[in-house]
Amino acid sequence: MPRNFLRAVIFDLGGTLMYERAAWNSINARADEALTNYLREQGMELNLSTFPREFRKRLDKYFKKREKDLLETTYSFVLRDVLTDKGYGDVSENILRNGLDRLFAITQTNWVIEEDTLSTLKKLEEDGYRLGLISNAGDDQDVQQLARRFGIFQYFDFILTSAACSYRKPHPRIFELALSNWYFLPSEAVMVGDNLDADIRGAQNAGLYAIWLSRRAGQRSDEQLSIQPDASLSSLYELPAFLDRLQVQ
Repeated sequence: MPRNFLRAVIFDLGGTLMYERAAWNSINARADEALTNYLREQGMELNLSTFPREFRKRLDKYFKKREKDLLETTYSFVLRDVLTDKGYGDVSENILRNGLDRLFAITQTNWVIEEDTLSTLKKLEEDGYRLGLISNAGDDQDVQQLARRFGIFQYFDFILTSAACSYRKPHPRIFELALSNWYFLPSEAVMVGDNLDADIRGAQNAGLYAIWLSRRAGQRSDEQLSIQPDASLSSLYELPAFLDRLQVQ
C-alpha cells in the first residue's frame, strides 16, 4: 500500500478505545430501574419490580434480530414499543430521551478509556492521518457523550453509529458511509477493531485494510477462526509505528 494512498484510520469504540469495568448484569439492572423511576415520575403507572425486566427482555429480543439482519434497533424504538403495550403510546420524544439519559448516565460509568487511547490518537493526528470512528450502538447520543466524556471527540472527523445510519457492522454500507465523509477510497483507509466479525470481516468485505486489536478479543469461536485479519496488534501503542511500516511496503 503506497504512502500516498494511506490517508485515514477508522476505529471501533468498545473493546478498542475503551473497555468494560465490570460485568453488565448489575449495571443494567440499576440503569433500567433509573429509567423506570423517571417514567413513573412522569405519571406512568409502571411496576418497579417487573417493568425493568420487561424492558430488558424486549431489548434482548430485538438485539438478537439485529445480529441477523444487521439493521439497528434503537433503545428509543424499543422503549416506545414497550410503553405502547402498557397503554402509553403517545409519550413525547422528549420524555423518551430524558428517560434514556437516566439509563445511560449509569451504563456510561462502566466504561473505562484505554491508557494508550489518547496518546495514540494524538500521535496519529500529528502524523497527518484523518481519523474516524464507527460504533455498533443502539443509541447515538450515548456514544457521542462517551466520546466527549473521554476527551476523544475532537480527534475524529466523524463518529458514525449504527443507531444513526441504521446499518450495523459488518454490513458494508456503514463502512461506505464512513468513507463518504472524506470521499476516500477503501484502499486509502485502515480499520482498527477488536471484533473479528464486525470490524475485521466487515472492513475487509468493504475493501479496507483490517487491523485486529487482540488484547480484549477473548477466545475465538470456530466461525471466527476462518477470519484472518490483515494484521494483528496487542496494543494501540504499536499502531503509529506499524502504519509507518505499512506505508513503505
